[in-house]
Amino acid sequence: MTRSERKITIPVSIGYGLTDIMGGGAFTVIGAWLLFYYTTFVGLSPLEAASIVAIARIVDAVISLFMGSFTDHFYKNALGKRFGRRRFFLLIGSPLMLVYALLWLNGMNYWFYLSVYLAFEIIAAMVLIPWETLPSEMTKDFNSRTKLSTGRMFLSATGTFLATFIPGLLIGYLGEKSAEAYLINGVVFAIAFMVCVFISWKVTWERELTPEMLAELDKETARSRVNVLGLIKDYISTLNVRAFRKHLAIYLFSFTAKDIYNTVFVFFCVYCLQVSSAFAGSLLSMSIIGLPVTLIAGFAIIKFGPSRLYVFAYSVMLLCLGGILLIYLFPTAHKALLLVIIAGVYQVGRCVLEFTPWNVFPFIPDIDEMITRERREGLFAAVMTFSRKTTVAIATFVVGFILQEGGFVKGSLVQPPEAVHTIALTLFVGTAGLLVIALWQAMTFHLNKQTHKIFVEEVERLKNHGSREAVTAETRKIVEDLTGHKYEKLWPEAKAYPLPTEDCKALS
Repeated sequence: MTRSERKITIPVSIGYGLTDIMGGGAFTVIGAWLLFYYTTFVGLSPLEAASIVAIARIVDAVISLFMGSFTDHFYKNALGKRFGRRRFFLLIGSPLMLVYALLWLNGMNYWFYLSVYLAFEIIAAMVLIPWETLPSEMTKDFNSRTKLSTGRMFLSATGTFLATFIPGLLIGYLGEKSAEAYLINGVVFAIAFMVCVFISWKVTWERELTPEMLAELDKETARSRVNVLGLIKDYISTLNVRAFRKHLAIYLFSFTAKDIYNTVFVFFCVYCLQVSSAFAGSLLSMSIIGLPVTLIAGFAIIKFGPSRLYVFAYSVMLLCLGGILLIYLFPTAHKALLLVIIAGVYQVGRCVLEFTPWNVFPFIPDIDEMITRERREGLFAAVMTFSRKTTVAIATFVVGFILQEGGFVKGSLVQPPEAVHTIALTLFVGTAGLLVIALWQAMTFHLNKQTHKIFVEEVERLKNHGSREAVTAETRKIVEDLTGHKYEKLWPEAKAYPLPTEDCKALS
C-alpha cells in the first residue's frame, strides 16, 4: 500500500491532532496568564511583560516566514529523504518542548524571560509550520482532510480546556499568592507537549516524492530558492489567491480579537468585577464545552460551509460581550451565575472561531495550484504563521502599553479607577471591533465542500490535457471567484505567476 492509499482513520486523526494540545494549550496559558503572572509575581511592568511576548513573536515571525519554504524543499537533502521534509521537525522538536517549563520560574530577570520565551516560540514554529501542512500531504479528499482537522481541533479544544482548568485548580489549591502553582502547571504541560508531538510524528506520513519534485534538485533551482528576494516574492505571491486573502483577513482579525479577550479577561475579572483569579480561571475553563462543539462543527462545516460557521461564531461572541458589559455596568447579586452562563455560551462561539480557519487552510494550496501549477503548502503555512505572530505581538504590546498608560500599578491587588476603566474599555472595544471586521469578510467567503469539489475536478481535467474551451459556466465562475483571476490567465504553461487582475485587492 502506497502512502497515497493509506486511510485516514479515527486513531490517525487523533494522533495527528495531538500536537495541537501544544498549539492550543501552550498559547492559551500564555495568553491568559503570562502577563498576569509577570506583573503580579515576577514584578515586571505591563509594558515589560508585553514586550517579552511582542519581541519574541516578531523575531519568531521572521524565522517562521522562511521555515515554510525551507520545509517545502527539505526533501533535497539526506535528512529530508530519510525522515520526511515535514515530519523530521516533529521528531527533533519533541524533546525541546521541555523549554516551556522555564517560562514559569520565579525570581529571574527580564532578559531571562525574554530569552526563554523567544526559544520556545522558535521551537513551536519549527514544529507547527510543517505539522500544519500534513493534511494536504496525507490526502486530497475533502472529508478525510476534514476528519484530520476535526481531530486536530478537538484536541486543540482539549488543550485549551486543560490550559484554563489546571491553572485555576492549582491556584485554588495553593492559594492566590502562590507562584508555585504556575511553575507546576508549566512542568506538567511541558511533559505533555513532548509526548504529544512525538505521537504525531509516529502516526503521520507525507506524499511520495514525484519526478517533478526530484527534477528541482538542479543547482539553478537550488540557488533561486535560497535567494532572499526570491523568497519574499514567493510569500507576496500567496496574496494572488483571492480565497487566501479573505481567509487570512478572517483568521487574523478574529484570532486577534480572541487574543485581546484572553489577555485582558483575568485582569478584568480581578480588578473590574472584583472576583478571584481562580474564579476567572474557572470561567475560562468553560472551554470544555468546546469538546462536543468541535465534533458538531466537523459535521456542520461539511453541510453548511465555513462562511455560515464564521457568522455564527462571531455573532455568539458579540452577544456574550454585550452580556458581560451589562454585568459590569449594572452589578447584580447573581453576578457569578450569570458570568458562568455567559462564559459557557462564549466558549461555543470561541470554539467554532478556532475550528473553522484551520479546516479551511488545507484547501488553499489546491486553489494556488491552479495559478502556479505548484504545491506550496509550506509557503502558505509560513505566511499564516508569520501574519498571526506579527499581529499577536503587536496586539499584546499595545494591550500592555494601554494598561500602563491607563494607570495600572504592577504588583498591586487594587487598581485606581482610571486603570479599571482602561481594562474594561480594552476588553470590549478591542475584541468587538475586530470581530465585526472579521464578520464582514466572512459573509463573502465562498470556499466550501461543493465549490472545492468542482474546483479540484477542473484542476484534474486540465492536468489530463483537457481543453480550456470545454469549461462550464458554473466552473468558470467558481474558479475565477476563488482565485481572483480571469480563467484564461490560469494554469500557465510555464511556472510563473499570472499578473494580478484589477480586483486583486488586499482584502478583496
